[in-house]
Amino acid sequence: MSADTTGEGLVKVLNASGGLTCVHAHDQQPFERGHIYLAPSDQHMLIVKGKILITKGARENRSRPAIDPLFRSAAVAYGNRVIGIILTGYLDDGTSGMMAIKRCGGVCIAQDPANASSPDMPRSVIANVEADHCLPIAQMGALLSDSRLEGPGCANRARGGQPVST
Repeated sequence: MSADTTGEGLVKVLNASGGLTCVHAHDQQPFERGHIYLAPSDQHMLIVKGKILITKGARENRSRPAIDPLFRSAAVAYGNRVIGIILTGYLDDGTSGMMAIKRCGGVCIAQDPANASSPDMPRSVIANVEADHCLPIAQMGALLSDSRLEGPGCANRARGGQPVST
């Protein structure tokens, strides 16, 4: 999103399309089960144990908010309990953050580049990070619902899911 948009349209679409509640994230906001948190325009969203931090911070990959600071902070806060997902997008955004998730024992999921409208981001993750799963976006819900991806140590049980393909 550009710095001058609110993201209200995305919040409405996400709230209308499923059983999870989508809200704009606020600084120091605690997590709630069943919620999707949308980063505010022109601010990074970071994760610490139990809550969200919102910060201006430097741009990364010419973006704010950026995926890499979010992923890195989640990896530090939750280690092997993190599941990182890279979807369609340009350049290599998310690759360094996904590397942090993998180093901390988390699970790496990449959208199948053949299924992505802009395959650069998933292609970069697949090329540079040992992705645990690579699949079309339509299959991600079932994978995320799989009991092997739930709870502490999820990365150790996730290896038996969908094979990685490039």
